[in-house]
Amino acid sequence: MINWVKADNAKAQLIFAHGAGASMDSEFMVTMAANLVKLGVDVGLFDFEYMQQAKAEGKKRPPQRAPKLLEYFAKVIEQANPELPLFIGGKSMGGRMASMLACEHTVKGVIAFGYPFHPPGKLDKLRIDHFPSLKAPLAVIQGERDTFGKKDEVESYPICDNVSTFWISDGDHSLVPRKASGLTQLQNWQTAAEFASQFIAKQL
Repeated sequence: MINWVKADNAKAQLIFAHGAGASMDSEFMVTMAANLVKLGVDVGLFDFEYMQQAKAEGKKRPPQRAPKLLEYFAKVIEQANPELPLFIGGKSMGGRMASMLACEHTVKGVIAFGYPFHPPGKLDKLRIDHFPSLKAPLAVIQGERDTFGKKDEVESYPICDNVSTFWISDGDHSLVPRKASGLTQLQNWQTAAEFASQFIAKQL
């Protein structure tokens, strides 16, 4: 169920869920896992059941409803290494599911890359109601121009103290900058991994 990418002398583990449209094999997931492993974190990648089915059938499928995703995610974290501090997180939808799971399960912290604060263009449909129920701190690593929650929008939200936001310069929903910014995708992804590693170190 979990594909582990192991660090030398890991200080912690992150079980890392994919976003709605791209699996654990996506460039973002694979690169972020590799970056985190170099920073001393074991990373566990997995596919939700709908994504496993999509791969088996060779065609796209929409995500299941949140209760099904959370039920599967809960089973996955049972396979965590009992010897290492457990963090959970994900990309976009995966990060949102991790934060919802952390309202019910005990983990050291949650890391969401590109948190979907609202669907693009639907600023009134906020997805932060569960934040006060989090049993662990949440790190949101967000691109400044993410259409699911831009910097100026997010900074106006009534977000509780257990949520920290780390901004990625000129990043979109996948933290990718525009060429004109002078930054590269790989630089931004490395910065994101470093933010995640610093957040993990702070909770240990």
